[in-house]
Parts: sequence; C-alpha cells; structure tokens
Amino acid sequence: MAGGDLVLLDVFGSPYAQRVRIALAEKGLRYERAEQDLGAKGDLLLRSNPIHKKIPVLLHGGRPICESLSILEYLDEAFPATRPLLPPASDPYARARARFWAVYSDRLHVCGKRLWLRHDSEEVEPEARAEMVAMLRALDAELAGKEFFGGEEGMFGYVDAAAVPAAAWFLTYERSGGISVAEECPGLAAWAARCVRRESVAANVYTPEKLYELAQEYRQWVLARK
Repeated sequence: MAGGDLVLLDVFGSPYAQRVRIALAEKGLRYERAEQDLGAKGDLLLRSNPIHKKIPVLLHGGRPICESLSILEYLDEAFPATRPLLPPASDPYARARARFWAVYSDRLHVCGKRLWLRHDSEEVEPEARAEMVAMLRALDAELAGKEFFGGEEGMFGYVDAAAVPAAAWFLTYERSGGISVAEECPGLAAWAARCVRRESVAANVYTPEKLYELAQEYRQWVLARK
C-alpha cells in the first residue's frame, strides 16, 4: 500500500524509532528510511525537529511529525483505511487507557539503564530493581491474560507497538539486574514471545542476544569516557 510520500528519520537501534517502523509495517505503509547520525546531526533532522533535535521524525509530504507516540496516533488519523492501532473513536475511555499505558511503557527504558549502565564493581540499585519489577507487574496485570494489549479481540495495537521494543531488553534486565520476567510475569513473557513472532516486530527489533551484546559494548564505551 502506498504511504503517500513518507520518509522516516531514525536510527535502527532506537526503541522509539522501532515503534514507528513496527506501526508502519502493521499498516502496510511503504516509506523511505533516512538513517541519521546522532553524533553529527544533519540539517534535515535539525530543521524537522528543531525543539528536541531527536529521532524519530516522520515526514509526510515534507511535513514533520515528531515523537514516536504522536507519530503512531497520526498514522491512525492520516491513513484511516489501514488497520487501526488505537481503539475506535466511539470508545474514548479505551483510547485514553491505551495512551496511558503506552506512555507508562517509556519508563522501562529509563529504569532499565539504571540496571545495566553501571560499572562491573557496582551493585545493582535495589530501588531500580524494585521499580522495574513493579512496572513489569503493572503491565502484566493490565495485559490480564489477553494475547495482546490491543483488546479482547486479540489484536496487536497501539500499546503493543509502543511497549514491544522494551521486550527485547528482558534478557538484558535478567543478566544485568537479576530480574527474570518469565518468573515474575509469565503472562508478559508469553506476550513478548508472541510479539517477536510477528514479521513487523522481528524485522525491526534486535534479538535479545544481539541487544545484550550491543548494550555491553555501549556500556563499556560510556564508562570509558567518564
């Protein structure tokens, strides 16, 4: 399906850019990727997102849409003939709830760094570990045994696209923070396994082993600069 002149400014490893690529794939929208060098940000990125100067940015007909969750909502509104990610407009409560949990899932990335971005000699912060377990359990409770967060119909939707990049980090959380998602939240672990079997996810998210390797390389690079 034609996307109507869509260009995505992104970096493959960014979980926020991954959300957008997953959503585009789920909707069957064709687009052009423009990989960005965040160490030397180019004029296109700076012009497209002058406030935050970050990726992802979706250009639709040359007009920029910034912030991953805003982009997901825009795709629903701009391409109504594609499969929707958010619940229907006739159910504003379900839509508000989906937005809440999508934003909540952002906290996994922030807390996760406290688990793995540390010196080998440093102990895992008990507060960070407790916070991560609490967040995972909250998401597990919201999933409530459903196949996907999308709803009772078993549809992969807005919260799934928003949260699934974090699922690839579960192995890193386990090895760096001693948190076994399979033991703490078996429903969430099963959800993650279902998600990675989807072509849209598998093609746009690193495998857990690859991500763990990259995380360790990045950690050593950051710590060497301190």
